[in-house]
Amino acid sequence: MATIQALLGILCLIAVHSYSLSHSNLLKNPSADLQSRNRIVQLARNEIGVRELTGNNDGKRIAEYLKAVGLKQEAPWCAAFVSWVFQKAGFAQPRTAWSPAMFNNAVNVKQPQRAVVFGIYFPELKRVAHVGLVERVDGDWLITIEGNTNNNGSWEGDGVYRKRRHKKTIYSYADWVGKEASL
Repeated sequence: MATIQALLGILCLIAVHSYSLSHSNLLKNPSADLQSRNRIVQLARNEIGVRELTGNNDGKRIAEYLKAVGLKQEAPWCAAFVSWVFQKAGFAQPRTAWSPAMFNNAVNVKQPQRAVVFGIYFPELKRVAHVGLVERVDGDWLITIEGNTNNNGSWEGDGVYRKRRHKKTIYSYADWVGKEASL
């Protein structure tokens, strides 16, 4: 009887350990992670230069970004752009036009890296109101690719731009590549 209990105990330990390994970072494929990050950044780079038709959140390509999150009407589209890029890269998430929804405990990270979503907090709105993608980190600076911005860095801009932002201006980061890899 003691032998059976010991065997059952060992089987339980193996089952628990196997489950925890399958949900840990040990099984992540660093090469696949890097490939995903590169694909996301390249897709975003290809969009640099896209502009609104009349400056009112409109135009053929902007409509595609909005459609990726289920919107048909002209609307602010920085988060829709990020969602569209992830969708084109083969990711199921994020899928939102609402900037604050890009950030939650499952994806929030403290340090930026390639293909991480960043959020800028607007005190007057009491929320993150602009998001974009980190192309690369350059010391204390981020080189970003953002939709619905402009040369001045507005959150209500007219196109997709590459920007240089100081890390101190960023409120939060979300790593959706890491989230997908850990599922």
